[in-house]
Amino acid sequence: MTYLEDVAHDIEAVVRPGQESDADMRDLFLAYAVLAQAKGEATTAPDVHDAWVAWMLGRRRDHSSMVPFADLPADVQREDDPFVEAIQRVARQRGLRGRWAQAGDDTDQ
Repeated sequence: MTYLEDVAHDIEAVVRPGQESDADMRDLFLAYAVLAQAKGEATTAPDVHDAWVAWMLGRRRDHSSMVPFADLPADVQREDDPFVEAIQRVARQRGLRGRWAQAGDDTDQ
């Protein structure tokens, strides 16, 4: 298992505790793992939505939620919250500060 698969597994375990891994969602959780690596705790709901849209492009291109995050109704926007929280939690537990945060650290020295 690669480091990204490890992170993806941890995120899925937070979102779906006690459940077997869902092979159909493997690529989605890998995208979430990339967010954890790249943005860490700074991951936002629009980030999660963008990853979901990219994943959905290969599945169902006509889904009604495949619009920019800001154009979604508030109740649909809130559906991303558990995934944001899981990514942030796993990033925190693994010490993944995100590359954007690290890039900012370089300029502070």
